[in-house]
Amino acid sequence: MRRTIVAALIIASTSALAPLAAQANPFTVGFEGEAGAVQVLYHTYQVGEAGTIFDFVKNGGQEILFPFQRYTAIIGILDRHEIRFLYQPLELATQISARAAFTVDGVVFDDGEAVDVTYGFPFYRFSYLYDFLDGDAELSAGAALQFRNASIRFTSVDGSKRAVSQNLGLVPALAVAGRLPLGDRFFAAFDATGIYASSAFFNGADFEFEGSILDASLRAGARMGEKLEAYVNYRFVGGSAAGVSQYPSLYWTQSTEKSTANYLATTSLTIGATLEL
Repeated sequence: MRRTIVAALIIASTSALAPLAAQANPFTVGFEGEAGAVQVLYHTYQVGEAGTIFDFVKNGGQEILFPFQRYTAIIGILDRHEIRFLYQPLELATQISARAAFTVDGVVFDDGEAVDVTYGFPFYRFSYLYDFLDGDAELSAGAALQFRNASIRFTSVDGSKRAVSQNLGLVPALAVAGRLPLGDRFFAAFDATGIYASSAFFNGADFEFEGSILDASLRAGARMGEKLEAYVNYRFVGGSAAGVSQYPSLYWTQSTEKSTANYLATTSLTIGATLEL
């Protein structure tokens, strides 16, 4: 599956190059940024079969709003083709005083112990989309490659205990997007990137490991000038990973336990702008 998506991206991108010479200005370049707040709806984490199913919302301090930003570079080719480079920072850092003992990756944090909790899951994404519609309305489909950059840390405030799990991986996904003009100035739009698969699809592993991602949004906006748009955006970002890893332990920052289950669901509300150069 991963090789198929990579091949499709290469073929689709290459097919756009043939007619470039026939158009005076075949490329457009734009930058998009948005900022607002994210709320964690559901988030649990377990490392090791005997480990605690830790609820980040109820027990880990993630019941509040956190700052949220998102940055995208956009390259349009021949009106139909679009390449997007996304950076999505996401780090949720909280401090708790445990009201019951819990275990993460074999490390026991005691009742009453002060613990710093950091859930970092920023990601980078390369997407290709092809627009199937003529005119101003858009309906696009394509594929994406996402680089996850996870770092999850539980540290006692006195520094005597720490459970850490870090992972860098490549995740292929499918992508769709659409845009509907509302008169000469206003518009509504949506986008979604996601996949559900076993790890054989994710990274060529030969053992079972369930995983999923979904990044979907709805937005409404208006043109503020010839090359500037502003919008309000509502987004869902979530994912899951569950299974028993059979990879060798090469790094000190890998979990010592092989069993992992991580489920996350968030929503965000942002304001943003798109600038075409």
